[in-house]
Amino acid sequence: MNRLIITSIVFLTLCSTKIFAQEFHGMAVYESKTNLKDMKIESKDINDEMNKMIMESMKKQFEKKYFLDFNKSESVYYEEQKLETPTPSTSGFSMSFSSSSGGGEKTYKNVKEKQQIAEQDFFGKEFLVTDSLKNWKWQLKDETKKIGNYTCYKAIHVDPVTPEDIKQYEDFKKQQETSKTTFFIMDEPKERITTVWYSPEIPVSQGPGEFWGLPGLIMEANYDNTTILCSKIVLNPKTKNEIKKPKKGKKVTKKEYESLIEKQMEQMKDENGAIRIEIQK
Repeated sequence: MNRLIITSIVFLTLCSTKIFAQEFHGMAVYESKTNLKDMKIESKDINDEMNKMIMESMKKQFEKKYFLDFNKSESVYYEEQKLETPTPSTSGFSMSFSSSSGGGEKTYKNVKEKQQIAEQDFFGKEFLVTDSLKNWKWQLKDETKKIGNYTCYKAIHVDPVTPEDIKQYEDFKKQQETSKTTFFIMDEPKERITTVWYSPEIPVSQGPGEFWGLPGLIMEANYDNTTILCSKIVLNPKTKNEIKKPKKGKKVTKKEYESLIEKQMEQMKDENGAIRIEIQK
């Protein structure tokens, strides 16, 4: 099947659903997992049991469930709310990992206005992060596969290496030379490939997180070591979820918010450039 055939299928699918899509809305459930194969802990103060506990706690932090409420032009993406379970003590000490946020983030996207608004909770402070939607330069591929009952098509986006990526790598190498504790292995920067699978059978240009811009709902996304997979779809439910723009928090741009995070992380580093983790005995 060549590119022309794929484009024709997408066009015909969207045309046949034009009237239907006028009132089209739904909800999707996504499961997110991150492979921690590139994480490594090296420290004389951490034994094998503590190392194992740290990695298990980290793994759970990266296994999350999200919901996406959507209509023809808008969507809101939010994390499932749940109580954290403390890690039980088995050898006289205990620890737990938690993200800097309170788990109440919401990401709103409007594909007509090309606008994105996110509610973020960073170290107990609420921010309203506004930005334009990312311009994803999707390359449509010939491959298809089934996700649930839906036929999905493959698309990829390539982010080239930037001067900022190179600087971050050089700074990391310098820190590694003097650091006593190392948590991450950073490879030399290379282009970043994002692979997604979308279904024209669900005629909305939406997807999880920041993803959008394809002629159908994005059902799966793979980037870095993370996979986000749609596990459930509910179309045109009787009870329609109202999609509202987030309003809580101090208004900042995405660039300003990233700068705040960078400053906070710098403050958490020790004299060797490593972020401290305290273990209670």
